[in-house]
Amino acid sequence: MDHKNSERFLIAFNRIDKSLMKITDMPSHLSFSKKIAKAKSQNALIARYEDELHEFSSLRNAIVHNRTGFDYAIAEPHDEIVELIESIDRGLSHPVTVKDLFSGRVHTVQSDESLATGLRLIRERKFNQLPIYKKGRFMGLITANGIMHWLADQETDCISREIPTLLDVYNHEKRKKTYRFVKCTMSAYEAEGYFRKSIMSGQRLEALLITEQGGKDEKLLGIITPLDLLKLDE
Repeated sequence: MDHKNSERFLIAFNRIDKSLMKITDMPSHLSFSKKIAKAKSQNALIARYEDELHEFSSLRNAIVHNRTGFDYAIAEPHDEIVELIESIDRGLSHPVTVKDLFSGRVHTVQSDESLATGLRLIRERKFNQLPIYKKGRFMGLITANGIMHWLADQETDCISREIPTLLDVYNHEKRKKTYRFVKCTMSAYEAEGYFRKSIMSGQRLEALLITEQGGKDEKLLGIITPLDLLKLDE
């Protein structure tokens, strides 16, 4: 039997309310708005949809308090509203992790490899960041900006005479800490939150690097760039 939109909406709303109580450890009698206010600092999905959740609360009240019969609701939500609240419910109850979306083979470079090797990867794979290692230990990221800074510091004849290594280029990165290691179980929305916060603070992140426990000496499982997060809206 097909359920009305209002029924589907209320089911998803109540499930979200329970998720908010679990996140915040707040009792059920407190208002939905108070739960959102506390949960948004602890959950990136709540922070992203804070305004929509407040609107859902008003719609929920209109449906519940103005119902005139078992089979009649004064407000029947549009399909897109129901789909959105059900999507938020799924995101809270079964969060998609960064490992689910972004794990895979990661292309890394060694500090003693030539600049030509890095440029080939950038050209062929369309990479904007390259994790660089020295004797098996992570050093940082080589970025397009770093390559440009290196070029700007060179004399024209020097470029043709010497074969630069990627370590030479990395030494010209103006900002070395443009990355963060994260655990593979982190939710994709929490990862998005890191990028948002970095932009607001003026300290732009180039990438999040995924490892099993978020340690830099662990095997690299995946890499996330700001453009990759467009997958969340697909």
